[in-house]
Amino acid sequence: MMIMFGLIFVGAFLLQGLLGFFQIKNFSMNYRLLRKQGQRVLIGKNPKKIRSGTLLLLAMNESGQIQDAKLMKGVTVFAKFKDLTSLRNQNLAMVATDYDSLHQYDTLTRQCIQNAYKNYVDFQTGQLASSEYDTQINVFALPMFVQLRSWVAKLKQKI
Repeated sequence: MMIMFGLIFVGAFLLQGLLGFFQIKNFSMNYRLLRKQGQRVLIGKNPKKIRSGTLLLLAMNESGQIQDAKLMKGVTVFAKFKDLTSLRNQNLAMVATDYDSLHQYDTLTRQCIQNAYKNYVDFQTGQLASSEYDTQINVFALPMFVQLRSWVAKLKQKI
């Protein structure tokens, strides 16, 4: 019985890691598409552990005009990016600082817009850390591999 439970647990763990990998591929594909449209892509994030997390990608031109926007919102690895057409052809600074403009969106989307604007201001003033705009994906940094490494380290200590 314990072996069966262990196999189910490991199988679910591996499935979650695989689905997380596909979600990262979806992010990379959408990021590349937006990168082709604008000179830069801003990322606004609002990660949550239990509630729905949100990720916003904004393709922008040099003057801060939003050319395209995509939003991913969800709790599970099945969340996908959707177009956010209401932000197209708007200036990010105007949207992020205008109360009426912001409040046409739900709380999670508002927080993403504000995070993207903060990243934009930090980038313009030279205060953005390089880790904030590093687009490299390290598959081995997925939670599945981090947990696996900690289990291996614990096993080595016991041996």
